[in-house]
This record gives sequence, C-alpha cells and structure tokens, in this order.
Amino acid sequence: MALIEVDNVSKAFRIPSVHRQTIREHLLGMFEPRRFQTLQVLDGVSIDVPRGEALGIMGRNGSGKSTLLKIMCGVFLPDKGRVTTRAAITPILELGVGWNPELDAIDNVLLFGSVMGLPLQQIRRSMDEILAFAELERFANLKLKHYSSGMSERLGYAVAFKAVREVVVLDEIFAVGDAGFKARCERRYWELRALGHTAIIVSHDPRVIATFCDRALLLDSGHIMMDGKARDIADRYVSMLTQPVTNS
Repeated sequence: MALIEVDNVSKAFRIPSVHRQTIREHLLGMFEPRRFQTLQVLDGVSIDVPRGEALGIMGRNGSGKSTLLKIMCGVFLPDKGRVTTRAAITPILELGVGWNPELDAIDNVLLFGSVMGLPLQQIRRSMDEILAFAELERFANLKLKHYSSGMSERLGYAVAFKAVREVVVLDEIFAVGDAGFKARCERRYWELRALGHTAIIVSHDPRVIATFCDRALLLDSGHIMMDGKARDIADRYVSMLTQPVTNS
C-alpha cells in the first residue's frame, strides 16, 4: 500500500482578465463585472509514492510542480480527485514566510519549531545545533528584520530539517545557500534516507534529481508526461528544454 496516493487530481485557478492597479481604474470599474480566465494547472494527475522511495518531480515553469506539492501537503485542496496520505509530512517549501521580524533568531526558532511540531524542550536542546547548521551563531540575538533573505532561508531549513517527520517534501532545497550549506543539506538528506524517510523533491537541476531520487515524474501543462527512473527523467527534461514550448 502506497504511503501517498494522488488519484486523478485536477486544479485550476481563476485569473482576472483585466488588471486594475490604480485607484482610478478601480473606481471606474466598480460597476463593471470582473472577467476571469481559467488556468488549468493540473489535469487528472495520479501518483503513488511507496514507503521509503525518493520521488523527483521535474517540469518547465508553469507545469504544475509547486501546485502538486502544495496539494500533496494539504496547502491547497484539489478541485477534483483526492489525495490519501498514510504518514505525517514535513513540507520544506517556502520557509521563513512566517517569521516575526521583531523577534531574534532564538525566539523565532522556538516559534517556528513549535509550528513544525517540535516540543519546546527539544527545540531548546537543539538550538546550538540549529544555529550552527544555518551558520548563524553570531547573529542569534539579532532581530530577523536585519537578516538578509538568504540568512532567513538558511534558518528556516535548519529548523525544518530538525523537525522532519516520516515524509519530507523538498522544493529546490539544494539551491539555497553557499557550497558549505548545500553540503550540510545533502548530508542531512542522506541521513534521513538512511533512517527510512520517504522524500519528494522538486528541482530544475537534473543532477539533483538523478543523484538524490530513485524515481521521477516529468510534468508538462498539468499532465504527467513521463514516469520512470530518475536519471532517465533528468535526461528527458534536458532534452525537452531545447524544444519550443507549444500551447495546448
């Protein structure tokens, strides 16, 4: 039995046909009905993720990768179809969005770690390790409003990697930080895999998918174009990038 089952999932978004930016445009358009276009992001996608597998997801920008991840993590609800999960998921997606800029790193780690499901005692015991992973020991007492975006991202990943449950979902994780931070993320990833964690990775980097995944999917215009060995999907993606985009 699969740990995660995505069954015939579809998702669309309504996009305004006319963008009103100025106050004058909003006032003039108050009594006109808004017109929308429907953007079909996913269309009948089905996936089974077995326990212990590392699944990669690739595709051009706009192919539906991030939307699929968010549906699998419960951030979005599908318009059609269903998702069945049989394990707790740790989504390492847009981390740091919920930081409180008026608090320092330590207080934010306590707050974010609690949201991620870690007991406060465990967070306090792991504080030095988390700050060291993010290379932010010197800035532990600095308010996050003074952090760069890269510093905030590293802190978020450091906390999330400490709070991993049975399934970890990674969105371009190995594209953050310098070479040293990437190497630490890679080591932590292999530690989790050795412990039997299931992983789902979205990346545009063929090397990442080929190296860190067992199997992969290639999405195109909201459909699964190919499902197979990770290296084969990575090679097909590179080939697809040299082809012109077609409107379907």
